[in-house]
This record gives sequence, C-alpha cells and structure tokens, in this order.
Amino acid sequence: MNVLLAIPLLVPLCGAATTLLLRRTPRSQRGTSTVTLAAVVASAALLLWRTRDGAVVTTQAGAWEAPLGITLVADAASALLLLVSSVVLLMVLVYAIGQDIGGLSRATPQVFHPVYLVLTAGVNLSFLAGDLFNLFVGFEVMLTASYALITQAPTRARVRASMIYATVSLTSSILFLTGIALVYALTGTVNMADVAEKLGAAPPALRMVLALLFFVVFGIKAAVVPMHFWLPDSYPVALTRISAIFAALLTKVAVYAVIRTQTLLFARDDTSAVVMAVAVVTMIVGILGALVQSDINRIMSFALVSHIGFMLFGLALGTVAGLAGAVVYLVHHIVVQATLFLVNGLIRQYVGHTSLTDIRGLTAVSPALAVFFFLPALSLAGLPPMSGFVAKVALFQAGVAEGGGPAWAGLAAGVLTSLLTLIAIFRVWARAFWGTPGPTMLEAREQLRTGANRGGLRIMTATTGAMVAVGVLVALVAGPLTEVGFTAAEGLLDGRAYVTAVLGERMP
Repeated sequence: MNVLLAIPLLVPLCGAATTLLLRRTPRSQRGTSTVTLAAVVASAALLLWRTRDGAVVTTQAGAWEAPLGITLVADAASALLLLVSSVVLLMVLVYAIGQDIGGLSRATPQVFHPVYLVLTAGVNLSFLAGDLFNLFVGFEVMLTASYALITQAPTRARVRASMIYATVSLTSSILFLTGIALVYALTGTVNMADVAEKLGAAPPALRMVLALLFFVVFGIKAAVVPMHFWLPDSYPVALTRISAIFAALLTKVAVYAVIRTQTLLFARDDTSAVVMAVAVVTMIVGILGALVQSDINRIMSFALVSHIGFMLFGLALGTVAGLAGAVVYLVHHIVVQATLFLVNGLIRQYVGHTSLTDIRGLTAVSPALAVFFFLPALSLAGLPPMSGFVAKVALFQAGVAEGGGPAWAGLAAGVLTSLLTLIAIFRVWARAFWGTPGPTMLEAREQLRTGANRGGLRIMTATTGAMVAVGVLVALVAGPLTEVGFTAAEGLLDGRAYVTAVLGERMP
C-alpha cells in the first residue's frame, strides 16, 4: 500500500483511539491530536507535490486488484483539497485547545478529540475514495462524527439543530445508497474508474437520471438552493470550533463529490443547464437571505450557501478554465469560511453573543479583531488583492470565454452576488465594529485580558491571525495555485489518466 495514501486515513483513526485512551490526561490528549494532524498535513503536502504535474497516485487495500478491492486515488484536485482541509483542521484544533486551556468553552475535550479525529478520517476518505461505496463510507464517517460534535454542550437549540441536520443527512444518505445500488445493477461495479468505462453502454435517458440523482444527493449535503434550509439553522448554534470546521469543510467535500461524479462518471451527459440554473438560484437566494439576518453567524451561514453557487457555476461551464476557477474557489472558500467563523467565536468571547442589535465599537475593544474580520470579509466579497478576487476573476474569465445565454446569466448572478455580499459585510462592519463600545464590553475585555483565561485567549487570537495569514498567502501564491487548478481541471475533464492509473491495461 502507498504509505502517503494510507496516512490520511489510518493515522487519524489510530489517533482517535489513542486520545480516547488518554482522556484522563488532557495534555497528552492535546499533544496526540496535534501531532496526528501535523502528520496528515505533511502527507497531504507530499501527495500534492507528486500530483502537481497531473500524475495520479493509486493504491489497492489488501493487494486486491481493481475493480474488486478498495481503491484509494489522489490526483491534483483531491490532493490540493486534502492539503487545504488538513491545514484548516489543524488550525481549528489549535483554536479549540486554546479555548480548553482558558476554560472558554463548554465542550467536553475528552470526547471532542477522538470524535474530531474520526471526522478528519471521514473527510480524508471522501477525498481519496476511488469507488462509490467507500465514498459513501467516507461521508457517513464524517457525518456520524459531526452528529456527535454538533451536540457538544447541548442546549435546546443545539438538540433541535442536530435533529434537523441528522434527518436531512440521513435522507441524503438513503438516496446515495439508492444511487449506488442502481449503478451496481447497471454496471456490475462500484469502482469509479470501472463505472466510467461501463456506463457508456447504458441508455442515455438512464444515465441522465443517475446523473441528476447523484447531483441531488450531493446537492443536499452541499446545501444548494432549494435544499439549503437545514444549514442556517444548524451551523450558527454549534460551538465555534464545530461551526468553523463545518462551514469550511462539510459542504466543500460535497461540492468536490459533485465535481468528481459529474465529470468522471457522467461526462457524456449534459446536465450543465440544470447545474447552471441551480448555481444562479443558489447565489441569489443565499445572499438575499444573508441581507435580512441580524446575527453575524446567520449572515455568514447564508453567505456560505450563496457562494456554493460560484463553484457550481464553474462546473456548469464544463470547460478547463471553468473547472480550474471552481477548484481555486474551493480553496479560497475553505480558508475564508473557517477564518470568519473563528472571528465570530472571538466576538462571542468579548460580547457573549453575535447579534448585531447589541454590538457596537468592536474596533475600539480589539483592533486586531477588526483586522481579522476585515481581511477575510473583503476576500469573501471578491475585492482585490484578496484570494476571493483571484478566484472570481478566474471564474468570470471562463464565463466570458464560454459565452452563450447560460454563461452570461451565471456571470450576471455572480457579479450581483458579489455586490450584495459587499453590502452584507459593510452592514456587519457598520453595526458591530464602528461606534463607541458600551461599558459592559470594555469590562469584558479587561476581564479577558487580565483573568486566568488570558493564555487561552492569546492562543485563540494567534490561531485566528494565522488563519488570516493563510488567506493572504493563498492570494500571494495565486499564480502557482491557478496552475495547479488548471492541472486539476484537465485531469477532471479528461478522465483517461485517472482510469489508466486505476485499471491499467484495461484502458483502451
């Protein structure tokens, strides 16, 4: 077995078991989790280095030959997203450790660390799975862990949100299993490379139905409109450490699955009109929802939904440039969403809530906090020179090059959504960061800075600053990142290298 492909799966699972045994020694538990995720980051970086020029790395668990065995595959797209996700998982873990050291969270660390590492294994398996069933397993591992995480420090609102989240996720999973069964009945295999070869013999109408079924399955998990209603009610009520990782990764893993299945399995079937329509509606409805919210977490949750539409826009274009823009946008959005939710967590530490009706003068309370919000917010709106600007320019250029009514509709929706995002962000800035803070906020600041929990707050602040720096770094390396994005897009659209790497001589 290729060790680089095994590390992102086996190391987090072994780390989860170890941290469970170390639940009575918090320091050892924290150290084990940190080392575990650092090892995953290192392996992901090496995988990206090996796949940066279009190579595909594969392995067969137990030495069973494809398509019978469990296949793990890494190409430029999956390796890039694996690296970015691993970095964010590590950063959020350090933030959570700061909260625990300072006694600033009601989470149960003894439970959090094992479950968090299981979530990591699920995310990584979803990126590396080479067959539909193990893609399903990756999602279920990830979602089962998320059920446990969302109910940390349970309240009535969190229990209600977890029930909605679980119900929607289980519905999506049932549809996913149904789709896998139909594919197996049609082709006799669930290996994605093998399915890509055999599905061509199926009737076009049946392939179209399967393509749309899988789009709905992952569309529910990605919270695209009109299947988005669960997200704004679930993410804002979770603990900061949980909502940050949910906002950054769970929907993006689903977007990756949409891109992978629609390009590899159903490349012959033109679903671009449906995907473009959903992209446009998602962008507009999501951002309009953000404009009418009065809570920062809910604003960011609706903005998250809206910006999923940008990635679908790149997929709907069906060109190398469009898919490259979607990949770059995925990287940008993972980093920015995690950063903004971590900032919201710091706001909650200073104020006790994130409601715009009772927050004023955060810039005076903490200038660093204002900078930490301002930079990723500008990136979300797509203003230069931030990473969001780079990603949107790539998508818009691809749309202009493609031309045609659907592409121009997507471009118009993208520009309008960017402007409305800027308005939503300015509204948060004007209400929460401008003005004179009240005496209660100033007292809370002094208590945090001088109290016994100041060490934990410093770790949280430093980690949030590091996430802001990662976002700036994404913009600084826009050139190399775009090159990797084009390499990933070429591999996604032309699946021959993927199929050859998995099946070898069977590829005609």
